[in-house]
This record gives sequence, C-alpha cells and structure tokens, in this order.
Amino acid sequence: MTSEARNFSHPVSEFILLGFPCRWEMQIFLFSIFSATYIMTIFGNMAIVCAVRWDHRLHTPMYILLANFSFLEICYVNSDVPNMLANFLSQTKTISFAWCLLQLYFFFSLGTTECLFLSIMAYDRFLAICRPLHYSTIMTMKFCCSLIIFCWIYGFLWFLIPVILVTRLPFCGPNVIDDFLCDLGPLLALASRCVPIPGTVLTCGTMSSLLIFATFFYITGSYTLVLRAVVQVPSVAGRKKAFSTCSSHLAVVFLFYGSVMMTYVSPGSGQAEGMQKFTTLFYSVLTPFFNPMIYSLRNKEMKDALKKVLGGF
Repeated sequence: MTSEARNFSHPVSEFILLGFPCRWEMQIFLFSIFSATYIMTIFGNMAIVCAVRWDHRLHTPMYILLANFSFLEICYVNSDVPNMLANFLSQTKTISFAWCLLQLYFFFSLGTTECLFLSIMAYDRFLAICRPLHYSTIMTMKFCCSLIIFCWIYGFLWFLIPVILVTRLPFCGPNVIDDFLCDLGPLLALASRCVPIPGTVLTCGTMSSLLIFATFFYITGSYTLVLRAVVQVPSVAGRKKAFSTCSSHLAVVFLFYGSVMMTYVSPGSGQAEGMQKFTTLFYSVLTPFFNPMIYSLRNKEMKDALKKVLGGF
C-alpha cells in the first residue's frame, strides 16, 4: 500500500463551494437566470425524449440514440445545477464530505457516458452515410440497444477507480473549493496540501486524458470520413440532408469537447484555475441547454415531431 492510500482520518467533514462570489442582489439575479436555464434545459431535452417515444417515424437507431442522449443531458444537469441553485440562496454554501464525493462520481460518470454516446452517434452516422447498403444489417435495434447499455454501464465504471482513490486521500484543511461543484482538480489541490499525491494525480489525469482524446479523435475521424462521403453524394437534396444532420452532431461535439479540454487538458496555471469554473459551467450547464435547439433546428423530422408534442400541451 502506498503512502497515498494509507487510512487517514478526515478532519474535513464538509466543503465550502464558493460558486460565484458577488453581492446578494447579484446572487438573486444569477439564481433567476440559471433557474430559467435549468427549467428550459429539462423541458427541451424531455420534449425530444417524448417526440421520439410518441412518433413512430422516429423509431430508428439515430433518433433512439438522440433520445437517450437527451435523457442523459437531463441527468447531467441534475448532478450539479440543483446544488448550485441552492448555494446561490445559502449563507454557508457548504456540502458534506459524502455528498461532495457522490456528486463527483455522478458528475464524472455522466460526463464519461456523454463521451461514449457522442462516439456511438458518430459511428451511427458513419455507417448510415459511408456504408448505406450495410447499415440496416449492422445497426439493428438489438445492436443499437446493446450500444446504449454499454455506454451507461461503462460510463459508470470508468471513473470508479479515480473516485475510490479520492475517498482515500487526506483532507486536513482548508476546505474551500473555488467552484460551484465538487470537481476533481480542486479536490486534488486540497488533498495535496496535506501530503504529496503524485500517483493519484497521475492516475486521474491519465484516465481523464485517455477518455477525452480517444473519443475525440474517434469522433473527428468518423466525421472526416462522413463529410468526405457527403461531398461525393450526387443528389443535392441528399447532400444537404446528410450535411444538416452531421453538422448538428459536430456542433454538439465541439461545444462539449472544446470546453472539456480547456478544463482538464490545459496547463494548471493560476489563470487556468481561475477560469475552470466558467469552462465547467459551459459544458455542464450551457451545452445541455443548447443541444435541443441544435438537434431540432436543422432536422425537419424532429421539428415536425416536436410540433406535435408541444401542440399536445
């Protein structure tokens, strides 16, 4: 057993999440803005889930993956936004040690699952456009469901080791986290003040980087082949439809991965640490908010289905 993994007592029983320090009036304003964003995010993603569920024309692998991705986004924002909203109105802004680690696990597990979903959505588009004659035989409903189950299970297993390592670290104080959630970087920084933890930092960094870069390069490689095939489509209408679908997916990919890489791959300078909460805010709160609009604005089938769903309320 290494020196990092010894059984230390945890004198820190709770953490203080600074969030966005400002005057009380500004805290109320931010609470109102993020509450509205949260409600619209839930509503928008739930509308996509319902549209796919109720419109039989959308019972295809692409839309089933999109519905699961939207459900994932609902879970993702619920892992951090409710606590952030509560902190805006809190005087103490505290979170217990156990709840902090639980939030860390669910936040990163859902983020890992999102990377995997974006990868299989890229694979689905690659098969549909680059291998159209084999698409129906490869991407069957059974195979599609197997991919979805794989994403959820593997997503929650991948980050289990880093979280276990964090639970065994000593936290002897201070307990202030300059963020609106229990993020990995600030927790490791607090623990490193008590004892050197190079092994844990290396393990967490390696697993995060491996996941981010492996899925990102796979996705960009897939869409490079897809876009090359789209250019060769003889029909202008077919080329336009394929490009619209792929551009929506690519927009989500670059929104998510751009902010994630700025958070977890950029050098750990003071400026980067100060900006971390804002990049985390972008991919964990704003990206799920924009996704329903990105996927529906350039997709006629989805727009028609959403009109039916929204017209029923």
